[in-house]
Amino acid sequence: MNTEIIVSCAVTGAGDTVGKHPAIPVTPRQIADAAIEAAKAGAAIAHIHVRDPKTGKGSRDPALYREVVDRVRSSGVDVVINLTSGMGGDLDIGSGEEPLSFGPQTDLVGPATRLVHVEELLPEICSLDCGTLNFGDGNTIYVSTPTQLRAGAKRIRELGVRPELEVFDTGHLSFAKQMLKEGLLDEPPLFQICLGIPWGAPADTASMKNMRDMLPPGAEWAGFGIGRMQMPMVAQAALLGGNVRVGLEDNLYLDKGVFASNGQLVERAIKIVTLMGARTLTPDEARQKLKLRKRN
Repeated sequence: MNTEIIVSCAVTGAGDTVGKHPAIPVTPRQIADAAIEAAKAGAAIAHIHVRDPKTGKGSRDPALYREVVDRVRSSGVDVVINLTSGMGGDLDIGSGEEPLSFGPQTDLVGPATRLVHVEELLPEICSLDCGTLNFGDGNTIYVSTPTQLRAGAKRIRELGVRPELEVFDTGHLSFAKQMLKEGLLDEPPLFQICLGIPWGAPADTASMKNMRDMLPPGAEWAGFGIGRMQMPMVAQAALLGGNVRVGLEDNLYLDKGVFASNGQLVERAIKIVTLMGARTLTPDEARQKLKLRKRN
């Protein structure tokens, strides 16, 4: 069991949750305020996506990231900033016998374009989604090829940013280990085990333990489950020696029928791990543990 736990909060994500919850953070101010709320509740890391303020849909506009990061950094509240680099990987396959007639959800760009905001803002951490995945039950695929991943990992390392290797299934984890073997990642690597996303690995004990057991020696890791499995996977990750992630990106409810805030989800996770005999780390303690370069 891990008795010194880093809590991350994924405050908004890019999924279709606007309208399903009364207070999903959408504007840069709302997203920054959500990250600050999570930090005040005890999260050491805020994982940040941005959304188009007009539509509520996920965005990769560097200006939106700039405003969020500026607001967080100028707030006086300390939190490790973790920016997604996953936007720009959506391929909406055409229906029926016209798969090359890509649909309106397609937003597919190269690895350098996915990192424009990371290059400018230099967060302490950015995510790197380590493989392609059937994302949901329709025709949308999240695309992240080996060539794209090698290029992205190389550039992230050059920037001095710590990549959080998001793995949604065992093949993703295997490829991340291959990048480590090729010298594209610094030791020790940082993994995020992402469970419950259709059609990735399910959010259960067997999946988390299997993926934990596949990690390279000395790896730092966290794990999460989506929806109602968020809090059970908090306990499971702690028992298996990992850190934890919660937040409205992954789950909208505090209890059945009761909408959550990011701060409430962080508080619930901290209560769980504290009752298990662990303590949670401050942002500076997390930086030391994860060997991060602190940014002003």
